[in-house]
Amino acid sequence: MIEHAEGTVFRGRTGRSEPKIGVDEFLSIAERFGFNAATMGRLRNLLSNEQLPEGGPNLARYATARPAPPVGEAFDELAKETFGVRFARGMSSGTGALHAAMVAVGAGPGTEVICPAIGFLATSSAAALAGATPVFCDVDESLHIDPAGIEPLINERTVAVVPTHHFGGVVDMDGLMAVARRRGLKVVEDCAQSPGASFAGRPVGSIGDIGCFSISCYKIIGGGEGGLLTTNDERLFERAMQLAECGGFWRPNRFAPPRYEGELFVGTNYRMSELEAAVDLVQLRKLPGIVKRTRDVFHRVAAGLQPRRGIVPQKLNDPEGIVGYTLRFFPETCELAARILADLRAARIPAGHRGRSAGPDWHLYRHMFPVAACEGSPIAPGRCPVAEDLFDRCVNIHIDPWWSPEDADAAAGVIDRVLGKHCEADADAPGWLRV
Repeated sequence: MIEHAEGTVFRGRTGRSEPKIGVDEFLSIAERFGFNAATMGRLRNLLSNEQLPEGGPNLARYATARPAPPVGEAFDELAKETFGVRFARGMSSGTGALHAAMVAVGAGPGTEVICPAIGFLATSSAAALAGATPVFCDVDESLHIDPAGIEPLINERTVAVVPTHHFGGVVDMDGLMAVARRRGLKVVEDCAQSPGASFAGRPVGSIGDIGCFSISCYKIIGGGEGGLLTTNDERLFERAMQLAECGGFWRPNRFAPPRYEGELFVGTNYRMSELEAAVDLVQLRKLPGIVKRTRDVFHRVAAGLQPRRGIVPQKLNDPEGIVGYTLRFFPETCELAARILADLRAARIPAGHRGRSAGPDWHLYRHMFPVAACEGSPIAPGRCPVAEDLFDRCVNIHIDPWWSPEDADAAAGVIDRVLGKHCEADADAPGWLRV
């Protein structure tokens, strides 16, 4: 053994380091919650970096050292339980989850993906980002993709169909899955606007091959920017992970060669951070309560409305499975819709309506200008006439999940009186929970 004279060997640091992430960062997050100045002052007085473990926290999913259990893994486990799937992974956004899903199911150059004519731009954009051409399918009176319109769009290039459950509703998944399975297509469910909804007793995101969710501040759960991918297929999960986490942390042996043909390819990073997962874990726990409250209020309001001539309520593919945060109906003309809207707003009912002269909206296919450069000009007006007509005529009433039963009954009474001013009651007209 070599002996060293005093001073020739470094003994290590004797001072205490400041953590890379510490109290200042914690307080910066607290400020985002809107605490008042007095509360922020008390927090500053209570906290110090000396109270943290040396090195401070690490907010990355795969950190080797951390002061608390990994919350990203807890989020994934709760998602598997909530949506009834074998595999789930939190991602940085719903768009990231969609992109990973598109690549997983084989979307790429020379292929086509069938997308709904109504639903946010992210769905068709993800197909285009993977190199595929989005092909838009018209909707029916549910405002969701019409299963009867899918088959005529299928050709030798078609690899997948993407049903979007939107506005708190659900797609007719029996009809859609029958077509997809008969024609050998993969199904990617876009559940961003209806987390917690179900069809025939099965949670959305568990019926098709892959489910994609947006867990963000713009949805009924989520505090910032986050997403989620769900599936029961291990190979599809691994392909999605390779696109979403190209760094390889997800693999049993990160740097190992491919275990099977097609496992590895160039990807990117859509990983959810521990900071986002900490918020979204709490949000996901709240989802069942949010859905139940909203659905109960929706049904109570709908029960208080009479069928009326000149008004067609939105078709509900599964009235018991919807989230129901929007009550939607189609007056027979845009002019009638505008008059009804004016009276609803005058009565302080939270409602909206586009009309024929409204500006572009990236929830309608012909306004999705970023995908216009794709081969085949997929946004050419007139391709999906039902979507164009219903989207403009539709009146939307916001359903507040915090309305008490008395609030819901009062709202229903006001809405029905407004509708009665413009349209006669008709027992033979379509009902408000029509399927």
